[in-house]
Amino acid sequence: MVLASAILGVLTEINTVIRVVMVVLCYTGAANALNDVIDYNIDLINRPMRPIPSGYVNKKSALFISVLLFSTGSFLCLELSQNAKVIGIVIAMPLMVLYSKSLKGVPLIGNVTIAFILGLAFLFCGAAFDNMAPMWIPTVLAFGLSLVRELVKDIADMNGDKSAGLKTFPITAGIDKTIQITIFLTACIGFGAFIPLITGYYGFLYGIMLILGVEIPLGVVVVSLVNNPGIKAAKHSARLLKFSTIAGLIAIYIGTL
Repeated sequence: MVLASAILGVLTEINTVIRVVMVVLCYTGAANALNDVIDYNIDLINRPMRPIPSGYVNKKSALFISVLLFSTGSFLCLELSQNAKVIGIVIAMPLMVLYSKSLKGVPLIGNVTIAFILGLAFLFCGAAFDNMAPMWIPTVLAFGLSLVRELVKDIADMNGDKSAGLKTFPITAGIDKTIQITIFLTACIGFGAFIPLITGYYGFLYGIMLILGVEIPLGVVVVSLVNNPGIKAAKHSARLLKFSTIAGLIAIYIGTL
């Protein structure tokens, strides 16, 4: 959100920037706490050192934290613009709950939902400052990279997801088809991300940072999954894609200078 505010050129509006950051922090924390409660049995296998399966936090406490953070985020959101309220309270928050409760294990739909929520954060920031237009490219880039990462994460989490009876795309369609879709999406992102450079919307430095921070990591992910189509490679790829999302935002910010 700080990078998004920088792209908009509104970092001097400290009060609104802080409020936007706090809303996103609260909603993200709330959604993760709720997800950890619902995914308790899955995390016993996939991530046994997380707070709930490791015994550091009980499920009732995590659920209380989730409700508290959702409430706090919504309260803070009420002080923002009308469009920001709609995006945050009416669209994003219900989708976070619906994803954790029902959509997580639905093939592709769950992946698209969480990628949409992550991309929506940038439109939320734009709406808070009544300037959504510059946020569409970051939204699309974040959506695309998040969708790829969610598919890769599903490969990494197959063992736990199977034990919980989830029907994620790698489980229903197989790892090979999941990798094929991942490669297709990666190619679309790789080519599409250059359009703002070709059209002159962003400057030359955007292209340099894009290649270093997004294109090369995406290439590494594809090569890794093709050569080692399994859970271990998927875990490494998911971590790398986290870096690419931040690098892509930095590229956009540099491109606007």
